Formats: sequence, structure tokens, C-alpha cells
Amino acid sequence: MQDSIKLWDLPLRLFHWLLAACVSGSLVTGWLGGGLMVWHGRLGLAVFGLLVFRLGWGLCGSTYARWSTILPALTSIPQYLKGQWCAAGHNPLGVLSLLAMLALLSFQVASGLFANDDIAMKGPLQPLISSATSDWLTSLHRQAKWLLLALIGLHVAAILVYRLRGKALLRAMINGRATREHATQQDARGGTWLQAALVLLLALGAVWAVQELPSYIVPAPAAAPALNW
Repeated sequence: MQDSIKLWDLPLRLFHWLLAACVSGSLVTGWLGGGLMVWHGRLGLAVFGLLVFRLGWGLCGSTYARWSTILPALTSIPQYLKGQWCAAGHNPLGVLSLLAMLALLSFQVASGLFANDDIAMKGPLQPLISSATSDWLTSLHRQAKWLLLALIGLHVAAILVYRLRGKALLRAMINGRATREHATQQDARGGTWLQAALVLLLALGAVWAVQELPSYIVPAPAAAPALNW
């Protein structure tokens, strides 16, 4: 049996699969529209919370989940293209894909928070901006879904290509382990459950905040004066 290393921690794996489910659900509900737009909004908030969690977990998660490990890989693109890259975790092109996906999802979430569907559905932060600005962001939100679908397609294609080359990326994201391909590759370390719980609380707090923020900024409509007969 081939030697393997601990690669992806459980919180990161849960994030990955929950994000895949929520993004898929938001695309389907947004496409079908109608009464499902309520769920589109809920799933969008879930994606927002997951993105906040990923940002925080990148600061205190295990070795290969940390930004301090991920971002420096970008400097190794020339070595990777020459077949000289031998580190564990995201390879340099994988880092580009990851950053592009997170950036696009962040844009979709941000624009969705201010968007509207011209009927009854409004993003929680829509009251903070003008109707014209909300319509503009709604248009961008709808157009960007094609970029998101293209990026998802590239992601799936990359997984299939690596599978044909004998690298089981999906299996590693399920069981957290990967084949040790070089003697210098070591098990992931760090990322405690207490840290995961604190980052989760941060994410939940962020979701709560964007829903409650307008009520603290936009004054409630004045009550109609009582009629005295």
C-alpha cells in the first residue's frame, strides 16, 4: 500500500462539500425562479457564511488549508509547468482556480445582498442603496452566473484530467488523505476543533449581521397619526 499523508482537515472538507451543495442549489433555484427565489436567497446567505468561514479557517486551519501555505505556491508556477513542483496541497494552478472561484462567489454574494427580483424578493442590504443601483447590481449578478458555470465546468474538467493521470483529487477531499509523492511532503498540522468552533461563530455572526444591519441604519417608517373622533 502506498504511503499517504494527512492533507485536508475535516472542517475544510465539510466546507468544500457544503459550498458545492449550496452553490448548486442557488444556481438551480435562481434559474427556476418563482417561489424558489426565497430559497435562492437563503442559499446565498449560506454561501456567504461559508466564505467567511473559509477566510477565517485560512488563518488558523491546518497546514494545507492556510493562506500562508496556499498563496506562496503562486511563485512556483514556472517550476510546476516544468514538472519540478513537489509540494503537497494546492498546486500553483489549483491556487489560481481556488482564488478565482472564491473571488467570483464573493462577488455573487455581495451583489446578491443588494439585488432584487422585481417582484417581492430583495437582498437583505437592498434598503441601503437606491433602486437604480440595486437594479444594476442585479443585472451583474445575473450575468456573472455564466462565468460561475464556466468556472465550475473547468473545475470538473480538471478533476477528470487529474483522475486520468492517476491522481484521485475527489478521494482526498472525502477521506482527507493523499499519496505521498515526495519525501519532503508531511502531514498537515494544526487546526483545532476550538478554532473551528470560533470561526464558525464568526461566520454565523456575519450572516446575522447582514440581515440585521439595515434595521439599524434605515429608519422605520413613521406611524400614521391616530385619528381622534
